[in-house]
Amino acid sequence: MIELDSMKTTIDIPEEELKDAMRFTGATTKRHAVVTALRDFNRRKRMAALTKHLGTSDTFMTHAELMKLRRTE
Repeated sequence: MIELDSMKTTIDIPEEELKDAMRFTGATTKRHAVVTALRDFNRRKRMAALTKHLGTSDTFMTHAELMKLRRTE
């Protein structure tokens, strides 16, 4: 659902891009298509920022350590 907390703005969006956005999102209005596309874009960027931190901890076990631990159980 779209929140009421919004801001009016005028932008020039290529018609074919907007049609595709409406088709891909299943939106019935241009506004809903744009809001859905923006949310998806922002979610993807947040996820990409989080993945930069994956594998950077020095506290993770190596594969060999994990296999050794499993053998002792």
